[in-house]
Amino acid sequence: MSKLSGLQLTTGKCMTVLGAILLATVAHAQTAIKSVNATLQGGVEVVRVDFSQPLPVVPSGFVIQSPARIAFDFPRVTTALGRAPIELNTGNLRSANVIQVGERSRLVLNLKESAGYEAKLDGSTLLVLLQKSGDSSNFQEASKAESVVSDVSRLTDIDFRRGTDNVGRVVVDFSDSQVGVDIKQLGNTLAVEFLKTSLPEGLRRRLDVSDFGTPVQTVVSSQVGDKVRMVVTPKGNWEHSAYQTDKQFVLEIREQKTDPSKLTQGKGFNGETLSLNFQNIEVRSLLQVIADFTNFNIVTSDSVTGTLTLRLKDVPWDQALEIILQAKGLGMRKAGNVIWIAPGDEIAAREKSELESKASIESLESVKTQGFQMNYAKAVDIAAQLNASQAGATAVASPSSGTGNNGRMLSPRGSVIAEPRTNQLFVTDIPSRLEQIQQFIAKLDIPVRQVLIEARIVEADDKFGKSLGVRLGGSDLRGVRGGDAGYALGSANRVAIGGTYNAVSTTTGEGVTPLDTANTSFINLPALGLGGVSPASFAVSLFSASANRFLNLEISALEADSRGKIVSSPRVVTADQVKAVIEQGVEYPYQTTAPNGGTTISFKKAGLKLEVTPQITPEGHIILDVEVNKDSPGEILSGARAINTKRVQTQVLVENGGTVVIGGIFESIESNAESKVPFLGDLPLMGNLFKSRNNTANKSEMLVFITPKVIAR
Repeated sequence: MSKLSGLQLTTGKCMTVLGAILLATVAHAQTAIKSVNATLQGGVEVVRVDFSQPLPVVPSGFVIQSPARIAFDFPRVTTALGRAPIELNTGNLRSANVIQVGERSRLVLNLKESAGYEAKLDGSTLLVLLQKSGDSSNFQEASKAESVVSDVSRLTDIDFRRGTDNVGRVVVDFSDSQVGVDIKQLGNTLAVEFLKTSLPEGLRRRLDVSDFGTPVQTVVSSQVGDKVRMVVTPKGNWEHSAYQTDKQFVLEIREQKTDPSKLTQGKGFNGETLSLNFQNIEVRSLLQVIADFTNFNIVTSDSVTGTLTLRLKDVPWDQALEIILQAKGLGMRKAGNVIWIAPGDEIAAREKSELESKASIESLESVKTQGFQMNYAKAVDIAAQLNASQAGATAVASPSSGTGNNGRMLSPRGSVIAEPRTNQLFVTDIPSRLEQIQQFIAKLDIPVRQVLIEARIVEADDKFGKSLGVRLGGSDLRGVRGGDAGYALGSANRVAIGGTYNAVSTTTGEGVTPLDTANTSFINLPALGLGGVSPASFAVSLFSASANRFLNLEISALEADSRGKIVSSPRVVTADQVKAVIEQGVEYPYQTTAPNGGTTISFKKAGLKLEVTPQITPEGHIILDVEVNKDSPGEILSGARAINTKRVQTQVLVENGGTVVIGGIFESIESNAESKVPFLGDLPLMGNLFKSRNNTANKSEMLVFITPKVIAR
């Protein structure tokens, strides 16, 4: 009893120690943010972030220009500070947010204006020093106070790329992530300054990027004192955005989209706010008040009458105007800085009259013929699309319009002819329709992007088998010899032992089969061959020369282990939305019966086949309609070769250059067989001489990987 108690006490101590180790491991893994504070030292804001234990390395951070923010990511760090903002209100600092997602926490510093930063670890505290643009002296003093030594950063690369929707993207790479960026708009140019950085001689150049078809025309980089200045010159109406991640800064410039029918540009109502408080004011006088406030030219129809009572306070003027128009059932049309206001029915009647007049002019206008040279598209295909749109538009033409050409690319008098030999298109139509067709062809006659599709088909086999068997037999040759010395056996006392009745009857003169080891076996349960290999065997024969008795024992055993792997990698390049097929294999012949009773030779294919149709999405991803066949020759049945087939057909969305497993087949076969002599095979130990065992375990697996990649032009 005391020994048992001692064992329990020892086990309890082990569990206590193990629990302490686990708790220490968990505590070590869960580093927590304790507090976030800010102070002003030497005119520079210093943010102190205290942790429950020291961080291994300085965390990575990035700068956001608009709105002005600095963010840090802390992997495997938790927080109990919550999502509410921490008010700092120190110099350029507004507040801080600490957000935890899973095992990662993010610290976001909200600034009044963009600034650079420098980070340093001091024990279990992270120090972040902020620098305002154009203010470097105080920053240097604070850096010395915090014993932070910073090397001069440098620009390693300046690149220009064209993004979606004709966005011009300037990408700048740094030697480190501690680079302050200041962006200023000077007239129709953007000046980007990288503070306390150096520019290699090879990057001090002027980039002419006007051929990219973006608003950006030139990018000029130069060294100015201890900073690098990059001047970007766009054209037209544009807007910009910038962001910085780790060691890379990206400036995007896009064309500003304007809607000429809107009073103010942008989403929603963006006009200057006003307040209106009137009792029974005439609508015409109210519109005059808004015209004086906005400096817009407002033309009011004579049919606009009535009075209105309203009270609006601090409402955008464009929203106030829309409310007034809706209240009185009025409509508006804008042309430049002139606004025409009239009842909705009057505006609709005016537009209908203009459309009918335009249709009448088209029916009388002289037609012209213009030729278009196709570069990438086929003229026959473009002509078919124009004719198809014409036929479809005729079918859905509105009879009330009187023109019968709603939505048509060609006018009712237009025609198109395709010339395949020179790949030209000749269109006959009125000049206004020819301009539309020219723009239509310019969008269609472009080089089609190509996609490289690579598939990997991996087949793995793991086969294991084990077989154990025995053969036991014996014989007594006294019956054959008729008796020897010491054995006075008469003809009536012959004895013969054998495995079959025919063998025994032979010794007594009643049979014709000679007595041998093959037919004198009592137990014949040998091991089976595996994988085309015969089992190994060991035999022992016990005999008595004087008694002429024999006892034979044979033990056979075999264990086989087989592993194999087949990797097939078909590749094919095809155009966007064009089906591609690549195939490799062998065709096996076999005989079939013809309808007339004769025989013919047919073939079965066994090989590898990849059939795929890619579609590139506007986001740059790829949709694949893919079918993969992996066939192999099987056994011969009824004189014909069987084909083992493996096939997968699916549609999948994959990112450019990504890899996805589109299918797999796993097969496992286990077999345990035992053959034995009843009762004797169940005896302990000795029963093994009266049984045989066969165990097999076969596993096979097939996986299909596919990787699409858009080929750069």
